[in-house]
Amino acid sequence: MKQGQFEQTYQPLWELLEQQIIALESPNRQLSGGELASFASRYRRLCHLHALATDRHYSSHLVDKLGDLVVRGHQQLYRRKQPFMQQMISFVVAGFPRLVRAQQSYIWWATALLYVPGLIIYLAILWQPDLVYTITPPAQVSSFEEMYDPQNRTLGSARESDTNVQMFGFYIRNNIGVSFRTFASGILFGVGSIFFLVYNGLLMGAVAGHLTNAEFTQTFFTFVVGHGSFELTAICISGAAGLKLGYALLAPGNLTRTESLKRASKIAIQLIYGVIIMLVIAAFIEAFWSSNNILLPWQKYLVGGFLWTLVISYFVFSGRGLDTRAEGSPS
Repeated sequence: MKQGQFEQTYQPLWELLEQQIIALESPNRQLSGGELASFASRYRRLCHLHALATDRHYSSHLVDKLGDLVVRGHQQLYRRKQPFMQQMISFVVAGFPRLVRAQQSYIWWATALLYVPGLIIYLAILWQPDLVYTITPPAQVSSFEEMYDPQNRTLGSARESDTNVQMFGFYIRNNIGVSFRTFASGILFGVGSIFFLVYNGLLMGAVAGHLTNAEFTQTFFTFVVGHGSFELTAICISGAAGLKLGYALLAPGNLTRTESLKRASKIAIQLIYGVIIMLVIAAFIEAFWSSNNILLPWQKYLVGGFLWTLVISYFVFSGRGLDTRAEGSPS
């Protein structure tokens, strides 16, 4: 089915649902039993329409609009009925990975902006080592060498803190700061998020390339492989949330820029909730596992490989059951 025919057939359904969502978003609005039944039925059909639009590669404007309605409808359908812990578990198990999949176009862009410059500068520094000083000053280069010197008792940054618990707090503060800057700067029409993604990618690649030349490869990669799965993925999602804000301002469609930004912010902030959870997990691993140089390298690589597989599988498969239950009659 072509997009025009798809819109002509199903647009009345999602417009009716959108009106119902707007009414429910007003303060003190409650669902009656009949309203809840009709709303739930329409919402299930909307989920299926969104999946069809995504699978058939319809325009990003249509896919984003349906994705926005899916998220807002989900909030109205489930938010008021569930206690906090149940909402939390539901979000972690299903809501967050489904939201990331729904915003995958932004996720892929953010991933490319982080990793491609990093890989390019990594290879360039292997070929021409002095290029590292174009990315970071000599004092910081020396600091990185000290951090990952195999003779260190513990590995990683800012080890002036005496306990792993203190380092746990430091990593949470530092990582959330990096992610928040990457996200919030997206309000500058996406330029800020692009800058921080590219900058962090270049810095990551420069450090990796320089430490490889210094033959500190084992201490560096065994340190980052464990928590990197959560931390780097969280930074990509933060950048994607920022890019969504920027795109909402650049291409608001039929909405005002204020309304477009408001709707994009609701989705972006939910992504940031998930990012915070991931960064807490990353900080825990970094403080209590990555910095431990008693463990053998193969043990760290094995656990690191497992964690990367776990994170990827989580975003690919978790919450798929809701998609299946949401299938309806549209074709």
